[in-house]
Amino acid sequence: MAAVLRLSVLCGVQGTRAGSKAASLHWTSERVVSVLLLGLLPAAYLNPCSVVDYSLAAALTLHSHWQGLGQVVTDYVHGDASQKAAKAGLLALSALTFAGLCYFNYHDVGICKAVAMLWKL
Repeated sequence: MAAVLRLSVLCGVQGTRAGSKAASLHWTSERVVSVLLLGLLPAAYLNPCSVVDYSLAAALTLHSHWQGLGQVVTDYVHGDASQKAAKAGLLALSALTFAGLCYFNYHDVGICKAVAMLWKL
């Protein structure tokens, strides 16, 4: 229980059970996306198809949103108004990234084949 309380304090949750549950689910979701990427990368090499392309688009966007730039905003942006604005901007950037990757998958060769073409250079 002490570890859960410490985790909830680190995540900014004020000791409510619902907040602790949400923080725990968010932490678990981050780890699931990371493990999913470990399986998607070999799948992209072995079987490049549209299902893998769209799965990579979603997983890479979530991974960079939660564990990449989301942590930068949490750690380095101070003040409530600034942090809300930065998080809104990050959400817009992540949505634009996902839309761009989906557009690339639909109208061009897709993520898997694009990486394979880069390797051929």
